[in-house]
Amino acid sequence: MTTTRQNVTFDSLGTTCDAWFYPGAERSPFDASTGRPVVVMAHGFAGTKDSGLDPYARRMADAGLAVFAFDYRGFGLSGGEPRQRISMRAQAEDYRSAIVAAKRQPGIDPGRVILWGISQSGGHALIVAGGRSDIAAVISMVPLVNGLSAGVHHYPQVGAASMLRSTVVGIGSALGAKAGRAPTMMPVVGRPGEKAALTSPGFYEDYLEIAGPSWRNEVDASVGLELGSFRADKAAEDVDAPVLMQIADFDQGAPPHAAAKAGFKARAEVRHYPCDHFDVFEGKDWFETAVAHQISFLTRHLTVEVPAAEAAAR
Repeated sequence: MTTTRQNVTFDSLGTTCDAWFYPGAERSPFDASTGRPVVVMAHGFAGTKDSGLDPYARRMADAGLAVFAFDYRGFGLSGGEPRQRISMRAQAEDYRSAIVAAKRQPGIDPGRVILWGISQSGGHALIVAGGRSDIAAVISMVPLVNGLSAGVHHYPQVGAASMLRSTVVGIGSALGAKAGRAPTMMPVVGRPGEKAALTSPGFYEDYLEIAGPSWRNEVDASVGLELGSFRADKAAEDVDAPVLMQIADFDQGAPPHAAAKAGFKARAEVRHYPCDHFDVFEGKDWFETAVAHQISFLTRHLTVEVPAAEAAAR
């Protein structure tokens, strides 16, 4: 099946952000008189929409859902300065702006928005969904939900000296930015022992395997300070919509035990996979299973009962 994808832009607090809109299959079991649901998705840590999101978006579009995938401010094809700086608050605001833009697309039911996040954006999806009545479902995949827990989880892999060095560099970058100096950059991903934000075994090869043309292997070193206070797990109990939590049991990046606790708070349907963080992307062993679980979850919660006479007419 050939899936149509359109390039669109939207405004997020004065900055132009870049997005892909997939209208979805012509006929859909999700369609209602008010339109069809739309999946709003963004990438995780320093990721861009052209780095592994398209295969998920196309599967959902083929199933009859609309999809709106976007880049955060300062990343990928979106505008915004400074570049490559992660702000948890700003990225959550970008999600909210993307929801507004997604609702404006033709054929969309504004009361049935699905938030889809992976890794860090899996945490953003929980935060943004909390307290909203227009969110029909949330998919939180190999999610980062607790920054402090992630640091503890990562400690045995990098050691005390490396974590201290990263903290010092991050503080320096943050202070420099306040003084008007250029940020200190570091690689997003590197091999074990290298100076990078992510250095777990296999992560360098896995991230570069999905990296799209707009992705850059650098991030503002102040990101460590942002991660330390990130607590998406606190927002989980405020989500009223059905939640699918997909956990990689051997995840070296996002602690699976923290995700499980957040899933319990969110009263989520929880799926476990015997794999690492990047093994849920296309080309890896658990992509097909993971995307099938997502479509099954959305089908059970969001498909529309079609009257027998209308079904026969179709």
